[in-house]
Amino acid sequence: MSGAAVGETPLLGKVAIVTGASRGIGRGLVVGLANAGADVVCAARTEVEEPGGLPGTIHTAAAAVAATGRRSLAVRCDVGSAEDIEALVARTADVMGRIDILVNNAMAPTRGRFEETTIEMWDTSMTTNVRSLFVICQAVLPHMTAAGGGSIINISSGAAEHASTAHLPPGYGIYAVAKAAMERFSTSIAPELAERGIAINALRPGAVKTELATRELGEDFDWSAWKTPEAVVPAVVFLAAQRPDTFTGRVVDSPSYGTTWP
Repeated sequence: MSGAAVGETPLLGKVAIVTGASRGIGRGLVVGLANAGADVVCAARTEVEEPGGLPGTIHTAAAAVAATGRRSLAVRCDVGSAEDIEALVARTADVMGRIDILVNNAMAPTRGRFEETTIEMWDTSMTTNVRSLFVICQAVLPHMTAAGGGSIINISSGAAEHASTAHLPPGYGIYAVAKAAMERFSTSIAPELAERGIAINALRPGAVKTELATRELGEDFDWSAWKTPEAVVPAVVFLAAQRPDTFTGRVVDSPSYGTTWP
């Protein structure tokens, strides 16, 4: 299946859940999916901006979706909580009537040098970045099956690649391990999900300037080679429209979409 031409709405009539939707890549994706025709559920922990915190909430994200003319729903969800995930999926099915697309974008940027890493830090990273995939993918499975199939996109990172090790700043080890696990999860369950008409792929977005990255690196950092969250949208829209017989079980890079893949 090729990418949609400008002006097309390849996802019209579909319902998408995007986690980590309050800001950054997630905020860009909810609007991009809506512009492609999808109704979008914006899920994240942030309901109210806190003093000194990063800007954006699930409600501002949902309002941005509504401004495109698509249906939107804001649901608070800590993906580290199985109960929150179950409630998110149940509310989506109840209000929206179906689930066709899942974008697992939420993550825990837990970082620390190996000798300083605690068991609690490790567990937080694995719970949020890895276990959450298991829980939410199982939760949406019956709904996607009932809808005749669907697509799951897991937002990974170049940090998952062994070759990136030499370029990672100290303290990114836990994050890299979690993203590598995400990618293996995606490819390993693809054959089983294909039996239900569901595609699953992992997408490395490349270097993206987000609110979190800006706070960590500063406005004076050289951002010239970095992309905006909106640059990730075309690859995600393409993946969201896929099925097992067209494109699944792959780990791909957003910057190379349209050149080396599909």
